[in-house]
Amino acid sequence: MTTLRLPLKAGILLQRAVRAPDIAGVMWALCAILLLCATTQAKADYRLHVGDVIEISVARAPELKQRVPVQLDGSISFPMLGSLRVVGLTPAEAQSRIQAILATKVLRQRASDGRDSEVMIDRDEVSAAVVEYRPVYINGDVAKPGEYAYRPLMTVRQVVALSGGYELMRYRMQNPVLEAADLRAEYETLWAEFAKEQAHVWRLKAELGESRTLEQGGLKNLPLADSTISEIVRVEKEQLKASQSDYDRQKTFLKQAIELGQNQIGVLTEQQKQDDEGAQADIDELQRTIDLYGKGALPSPRVADSRRAVLMSSTRKLQTSAQLMQIRQQQDDFARQLGKLDDQRRMDQLRELQDANMKLAGVRAKLQSTAEKLQYATLVRSQFVQGSGSQPEIAIIRMGEKGQARLVADENSELQPGDVVEVALRPGQSVEQRTQ
Repeated sequence: MTTLRLPLKAGILLQRAVRAPDIAGVMWALCAILLLCATTQAKADYRLHVGDVIEISVARAPELKQRVPVQLDGSISFPMLGSLRVVGLTPAEAQSRIQAILATKVLRQRASDGRDSEVMIDRDEVSAAVVEYRPVYINGDVAKPGEYAYRPLMTVRQVVALSGGYELMRYRMQNPVLEAADLRAEYETLWAEFAKEQAHVWRLKAELGESRTLEQGGLKNLPLADSTISEIVRVEKEQLKASQSDYDRQKTFLKQAIELGQNQIGVLTEQQKQDDEGAQADIDELQRTIDLYGKGALPSPRVADSRRAVLMSSTRKLQTSAQLMQIRQQQDDFARQLGKLDDQRRMDQLRELQDANMKLAGVRAKLQSTAEKLQYATLVRSQFVQGSGSQPEIAIIRMGEKGQARLVADENSELQPGDVVEVALRPGQSVEQRTQ
């Protein structure tokens, strides 16, 4: 008769199953027992791999005690043992092979009196145990993913604890509550900037004559407060009014400058005519004075006075001509400025309108991106806030005889050296779902 020996925990589950009043309880307990048995068998079937460290010692030769790693070629090196391939062996099989090889060796020892003696190594004097295992790795939704030292009977729960625990905020983003708040503030700011640029575009079009109105009705559909929209429209109306007023002042100034120049030209032209007549009269008087002086009828000081009068009238005539030329040049400058005023203003407005449209397109693109982020952040936030928490989905990537295998696990699953644990958090059920 064969006796089935179960682990202590399995025995307790079996006792509970026998006392269970329903079939479902019995089935659940039997499934748990089978899982425990499979776990125990998995521990017994662990195979050595590259990175494991074995400590070999001989009772009568403490100097031979040494830790040897499993090298890349799958072997270990030890005095009196040479190179031995252990990859793929269980720890018990590796120890048995080491014992078998060392048991055939002769150990030379020196006694206290200086004499050498040779003794045979007994199989039972040799021990070989795994003292360091390959590390395990964890990644995914944990606080500190990375590599951690393996300890016998280590479970997923323990390596999660070493990694700082589950990190809810690593679920596809940073803190969804704070992220949603920041995105909502950015979203509202972008809408205000969009409304401002839209009103800016309308103002420029109004200045260009393409639109005659600048009302807030076109901004009513935006998700902004009426007071905000009214303020944006008011500011743009004031800027439109100020811009138009400045344009009118410049145009009026140029027109007045041109009109004043025309009046000055008229006055200077008349004065130039008078200066010409006066200069000609002085020249004629000088000629008569010279004639009379030649006849001896006039003294020489009278000739000097006539010459001085001619010089003064000629100087006055030149000054009037210079003033007239300067005024006419100013008139030409004012006329050119008046002609360029409309063209330059229109070019500046078109350039500003182009920049405003580009900025408006950029704000629109940012709005679209922020809206999508906000929608996702709000969804995640609602799931985390309303739900009972995140349920971890755990998988173990394990190297076996047939290569890598992906195993579905839970927090109580035991790990083997070299395992890679992947953790993914999923939002829990909502309150309504849990109460159904």
